[in-house]
Amino acid sequence: MPYLAYLEKSGIPTVLIDLADQVNMVEEWALAQGVPKIRYVHASRTLPGPEDVDNWIEPVFEALTQPLTEEEKGSGKWEPPQNRVLFEGTLDEGQTFYQQTKWIPSPVNAPLCVYTDGLPIIVPTEERVREMLTGTSHKPDELITYQSDGQSQRVERHIGIGEIREKGAAVPFQPSIWRRATVEQVAINAVMAGCKSEHLPVVLAIAESGCGTSTTGNASQWVCISGPIAKEIGMNSGCGMLNPGSPASMPIGRAYQLMAINLGGAVPGVTRMGSIGNPFNTGGTCFTENVDALPPGWKGVNEENGFSNEESVVMVMQGSDMLTTPHAPGVYRSLQKSGHGGIARNLDVKGVSGPHNFLEFYARAGLWAWREGSKTLILIPEMAQHLYEIGFKSKEEVYEWLWKRSFEPLGDYRLRGTNDFPTNGWMGIERTSGKHWKELNDDYMVSAGGDSPSDYCIIVGGGEEECSMILMGRRFGSNPIYSIDAWR
Repeated sequence: MPYLAYLEKSGIPTVLIDLADQVNMVEEWALAQGVPKIRYVHASRTLPGPEDVDNWIEPVFEALTQPLTEEEKGSGKWEPPQNRVLFEGTLDEGQTFYQQTKWIPSPVNAPLCVYTDGLPIIVPTEERVREMLTGTSHKPDELITYQSDGQSQRVERHIGIGEIREKGAAVPFQPSIWRRATVEQVAINAVMAGCKSEHLPVVLAIAESGCGTSTTGNASQWVCISGPIAKEIGMNSGCGMLNPGSPASMPIGRAYQLMAINLGGAVPGVTRMGSIGNPFNTGGTCFTENVDALPPGWKGVNEENGFSNEESVVMVMQGSDMLTTPHAPGVYRSLQKSGHGGIARNLDVKGVSGPHNFLEFYARAGLWAWREGSKTLILIPEMAQHLYEIGFKSKEEVYEWLWKRSFEPLGDYRLRGTNDFPTNGWMGIERTSGKHWKELNDDYMVSAGGDSPSDYCIIVGGGEEECSMILMGRRFGSNPIYSIDAWR
């Protein structure tokens, strides 16, 4: 839409071809980009391509050639209201006000909460917000801005709108990227989520990410805290680290989703088009790593990304899919203790005690079969220690092994379900060879595991039962690490 808006403002006629169930999102984006009456036609989700084209090709040509009406020539850009106080009344009346719903038409066809995630919230009174703001030295009316220079990143991560992230620039909140927010507005959402004042620097650092959601996929949003602040606020990095119960992790994770709703304008069926959604987003997901359990030489998330181990950071991530351990805990123990069980037979080490490289089993079991791309692995300390004992003296060595193990012939890679996008419909250039994709032979080896080893991530934490979690993807934008200390 931004590119179409640019063309329209330059006098070049455009027509957007979309799907009927995305009309709300299209109209909102058009309004945001200053072309509120941009022309569009609907394609079909189900008709065969040639038949579908026959239906919309004439309307497209007609829309491109007919003069614009006076109404269509109109411009204008919707600016969201920046009212400091939304409601005045009693607490009971406020609770009702903040829990109000609005009917969302197709493709939702249900009432959804306007200001919340559907769960009860703490009403943000003046007193509560004032107390929350004691958690930061930043002024209430200060805009959320980038606290450090960063590389070029995709502001709307799924459709490639580019922006240079410069220190001091106002953060565009997503998915409605024309929105801005203040420190006080973030504090209001922190209150609503149930956070304490000592959590506010973390929430502010998360806000610096813009709190993106998803367009048409089922992406999850989750944040990992790294650094001393995790212990300061009492986060759980042990057994059940992703479960409910933590008075720090739960409200901080929830604050992400409330900011996406209230600061970014994320509305299912309108601007948040995840077809089914993702359970990771229910209540929000925030967790921390167990830095005390890292094997020798392995770095925490903060050090991996250029910070010291005394600095606190948040890594904002997205994953489309998640897969719990592809084996039973007891089978893993049998593999490492005595070389017995199904994994031992798979790796041909029957009768040989460990440690053995269980990642080889993951690769054989289809680590990249269910979805290509980089992976994030959450490993319990024992499993991380086994990798160290096998010979992986750093996380980077594990990332390199995983990435190299993901290569497959191009003939197989062509059969995957999501590679039309990174190859530009096979009309782009393959980065390693520098050749057009269609010039490459079927036996040319291509990575099914992402662009580079640095796209992988390992987070160590959890209990003692031998299990792991595999999450699709790591990166949410080109630089997903934000300093918490900058917001103290």
